[in-house]
Amino acid sequence: MGLFSFFKKKKENQEPVVTPENQNVTTNIEETPKEEKVEVAEAEQPVGTVVAEEPEVKEITKEEVEQAKEDLDHGLKETKRSFFDRIAKAIVGKSTVDDDVLDNLEEILITSDVGVDTTLKIIKRVQDRVARDKYLGTNELNKILREEIMALLQENNSGDGSTFRIPEDKKPYVIMVVGVNGVGKTTTIGKLAYNFKRAGFKVLLGASDTFRAAAVDQLKIWADRVGVPVVTQGMGADPASVAFDTVKSAVAQDVDVVLIDTAGRLHNKVNLMNELSKIKKVCQKVVPDAPHEVLLVLDASTGQNAIEQAKQFMAATDITAMALTKLDGTAKGGVVIGISDQFKIPVKYIGVGEKMENLQIFDRQEFVNSLFD
Repeated sequence: MGLFSFFKKKKENQEPVVTPENQNVTTNIEETPKEEKVEVAEAEQPVGTVVAEEPEVKEITKEEVEQAKEDLDHGLKETKRSFFDRIAKAIVGKSTVDDDVLDNLEEILITSDVGVDTTLKIIKRVQDRVARDKYLGTNELNKILREEIMALLQENNSGDGSTFRIPEDKKPYVIMVVGVNGVGKTTTIGKLAYNFKRAGFKVLLGASDTFRAAAVDQLKIWADRVGVPVVTQGMGADPASVAFDTVKSAVAQDVDVVLIDTAGRLHNKVNLMNELSKIKKVCQKVVPDAPHEVLLVLDASTGQNAIEQAKQFMAATDITAMALTKLDGTAKGGVVIGISDQFKIPVKYIGVGEKMENLQIFDRQEFVNSLFD
């Protein structure tokens, strides 16, 4: 997003700090993960002086709602153009939904990154509709597709939310954010912090991706930009210790939402599994049912690669929700449908632009309407 440039790495002390002053950082440094520790001890340093201020609730205006719809339409423009232009060509000269139309539709769905399994499911549903209703014209095909895609998303609870909110009985509400480097994970955390703060919640960030020099600094910049505190211990610190300090500080200061960044690249699945497990365990020392949400961030523009990443992370930890970024400017928006259906995990957020407001709660009806209208 053009936020960062190169600067010299600074050695951090081990005491959690408040949000830093703005400074330029490098974004492409890959660090080798340190060897896993057998046990995770509680942080040796005190929680420190990280302070989460009382937020000011800002009501969403009618103009902002309209702007969000416009941003969604713009973000899905390439997907819509690619998908429906090809459908229009596939049914030209056809008066009914026959086998040729279905074969062409199958190809279009698969190449739109909906995925093979989900595509076959949609085709089967369309076939059943044709058999049941005896005669369906091609002018009804869009209506059928709209209804079946909406049904698939509803079955997987994708798009059930409408606002940035948390359960009233979960405080602090701890969200552990996972995903590979480069998918927009840190940016998503920053935008989540902005939107939760705007909704009236006290937010605290935890910089537990300590394997990359840039990761901690990027989170600091986002924290400063949004105006929320962040707990850090510097590069090379024990990620679980940072997470423990973050949650402990959140409880002490009556924070509403905790967002914990985690390592985006480890040498193998075992290391990843162990690291995420350690973070979960130390969080539970402070809040027994934490983390309340494990959010997987995926880059929608990578299409089927996003599905492969989801498989890897699901094998390493329990994913409870997903965020799909970079939908704007890509024709691969169909991956939202495929991922939701294949993994039976709700898509909760989508990114449709670079602005902080462009991270939206995924609304299946608005999504489908934007595709088909």
